[in-house]
Amino acid sequence: MMSLDLYNYWVVIFLMMAGFYMLIASNHLIRKIIGLNIFQTSVFMLYISLGKVAGGTAPIAAEGIDTYSNPLPHVLILTAIVVGISTTSLALALVIRIKESYDTVQEDEILELDSIADEEGS
Repeated sequence: MMSLDLYNYWVVIFLMMAGFYMLIASNHLIRKIIGLNIFQTSVFMLYISLGKVAGGTAPIAAEGIDTYSNPLPHVLILTAIVVGISTTSLALALVIRIKESYDTVQEDEILELDSIADEEGS
């Protein structure tokens, strides 16, 4: 029987694969962005899980405490969250421009419209 000690890693693996599948399998650009966000969130969860030390406390000097958790993974994740939000907002802005230009957000339809435009241009 599997122990629940590694439960968080199984959740990370499931979310990572679900996000990756959405990123690859979907033709809808908004769904691809959602898949990318799920993938990013799973990476955040992985780093936060790795940063926790059993029995560790916040790294504040106090009497009687000798085991501390490393704050560096949490700080890096805060930066990654800001980068993830920026990436998501840029991707959504690009999708809006693509929707205005092509009247669709389906990747295969956009590629078809581009190939038709290339054939007419040459």
